[in-house]
Amino acid sequence: MAREPMGLPAGVEFAGQSVRIRFTWNGQRRCETLPYPQTPKGIKAAADLRANVTSLIKHGVLDDQRYAELFPNSTYANYSATPRFGEYAQEWLNSREIVAGTRKNYLGSLNLYWMPYLAMLPIDSITSVMLRKVVANTEWPTPGVKRAAIQRLTTVFGTAMKDGLINRNPVESIELPVKAKKPIDPFTVGEANQIIDHLYKTLTHSMRIYAAYFEFAFYTGMRPSEIAALRWEEVDKKKRLVNVCRIVADYKIEERTKTRNVRQVMLNSRALHALEQAELEAQQRASQSRRKRAESPYVFPPTKNFEFIQQSSVTDKHFQAALTELGIRARRQYNCRHTYATMCLMAGMNPAFIATQLGHSVQMLLSTYARWINSSTDWGELGKLENSLIGTKLVQTETVPL
Repeated sequence: MAREPMGLPAGVEFAGQSVRIRFTWNGQRRCETLPYPQTPKGIKAAADLRANVTSLIKHGVLDDQRYAELFPNSTYANYSATPRFGEYAQEWLNSREIVAGTRKNYLGSLNLYWMPYLAMLPIDSITSVMLRKVVANTEWPTPGVKRAAIQRLTTVFGTAMKDGLINRNPVESIELPVKAKKPIDPFTVGEANQIIDHLYKTLTHSMRIYAAYFEFAFYTGMRPSEIAALRWEEVDKKKRLVNVCRIVADYKIEERTKTRNVRQVMLNSRALHALEQAELEAQQRASQSRRKRAESPYVFPPTKNFEFIQQSSVTDKHFQAALTELGIRARRQYNCRHTYATMCLMAGMNPAFIATQLGHSVQMLLSTYARWINSSTDWGELGKLENSLIGTKLVQTETVPL
């Protein structure tokens, strides 16, 4: 122990070329070295700091945060200036401009898989090793759930890096499960037309709006949420265009699309026919004075007293019933969109045009529907090799049935 020179205040001593103070807090003796010179002025500053500390201890108001502020270089300090993970994750989620359903999914994932282990930890103290243990000890219901949970955590820590709270993202070294790509399972053109014809024949009165809905779905490739939110004001029959600018999400209209980009969809004759049928149904509705809402701004309003189709089950029950009655293998109604995409590709249409119609990137279109691009052109592509390099005529120039 350093010897205390004569005349130094109580609890103040010299240590080498520095000044330090001693005190007791929470039953533990503390010794803190201060950046003060061994001069009368430095000694007084140390004595004043010690007096302040002992006063805070006496009144029970000294805590880890205050201690870290008083002694930022202390080896005793347990407080981190960075927020705890739980606090930061909540602020991060609150700042996100996302729909209610997405917010609910994020919150559920964070609360279920990460908060029990990380909530009270300073965000800069969380390491890759720590996260790997959490991942290994968690019973994941499916690889997809595991992948989504890790990706959401990656985003939280990625934002913390941008905020300057951490130097590296500890989630980046966590291996993601391989993403299982759902196979695309479109209907054939024949099946699509069978379904549409069946719905027009079997649905009566106001229910016929659903036949028009599915004809429009099969021949525009628009998402179900986009069709449900489509208003007459966005339809230009003369120019044969519709503006896609809103969706239905969580039973509400959202003034945005899934990709957040407004797009125009060009209408073919079958899509225009569906709109004509929808207009006829709108006229029928307007003539029924007993309806609470005789007129609707939406192109495909439901038959019940709702302004717009709020959930897919409203249309899906008619769709699945048609598949059953026709003996067509059951598939989701979202496959109407896949059917349109594959019809366009098999017709040899420009992939860039198709991607624009669907609201996809060209890369997404090619990766999702490559099988249909290849199957229609494979022998033609091989023919280029035969004619230009090998010098023989292509024996088979037509597509071989798969």
